[in-house]
Amino acid sequence: MSVGGSTVVSVTKPTLNVRATAGRRYGEVPLVQGQLAVGGLAAPEPAEADREAIAPRKLALVESAEPELAELEFGELDFAVIDLETTGWSPGAAAITEIAAVRVRGGRRQGEFASLVNPGVPVPPGIRDLTGISDWMLAAAPGLTAVLPGLLSFAGGCVLVAHNAPFDVGFLQAACTQCGLAWPGFTVLDTVMLARYLMDPDEVPDCKLSTLAGFFRARTAPSHRALADARATADVLGWLIRRLTHHGIRTLDQLRPWPDVVA
Repeated sequence: MSVGGSTVVSVTKPTLNVRATAGRRYGEVPLVQGQLAVGGLAAPEPAEADREAIAPRKLALVESAEPELAELEFGELDFAVIDLETTGWSPGAAAITEIAAVRVRGGRRQGEFASLVNPGVPVPPGIRDLTGISDWMLAAAPGLTAVLPGLLSFAGGCVLVAHNAPFDVGFLQAACTQCGLAWPGFTVLDTVMLARYLMDPDEVPDCKLSTLAGFFRARTAPSHRALADARATADVLGWLIRRLTHHGIRTLDQLRPWPDVVA
């Protein structure tokens, strides 16, 4: 965040050797805040309802899981839960203003990454009013080429997770092209699609992030800011994985028979 002319980039590096408690599965351990969680930036994002109307909701797992990831139990996987704030709805006509990620393993937060991003274009009034992000806040923020490599490194080896993943992944893929970086080809998990299969209509009226976070009493409320929304999505992911384990589903590979869930 730009404050008094200085730019803050918050990164808490993950502890890569942390594993789920021996003998316990993801759905059998309480979700508690990781020891490395730290406050960072949070910047706004487009209205949730509008975002969900932009990208087609086809797959929860946008890309096929690598064999070694597909066979691991959820408690053994590293998840990088991401959220972006942008100046609009389409990668071709809008730019990223904030990137955040929360790295999770075995239901525990292992690290966080967050930074405002100078989009090089003005923030439209509607986005500014919705999120509170202004051109002044972004003036001293680093550019995309300075921030994106750090995110890709932070998320390396993880299953990428987002709420309405086609939106976030579409912007990140376009950003890689813009910066001359190869897209790592992450396995991508969409919590919206998971929720649509796992939540009973009598429980929630819809699968918006705010609705799910409220239902599961997430530790962080979504606020149209990247880090807050990534934290909320991480909590929702944990509860959805618990429900998967109750169905006897403990690996990504076991999700393949679910229509429209695994590519």
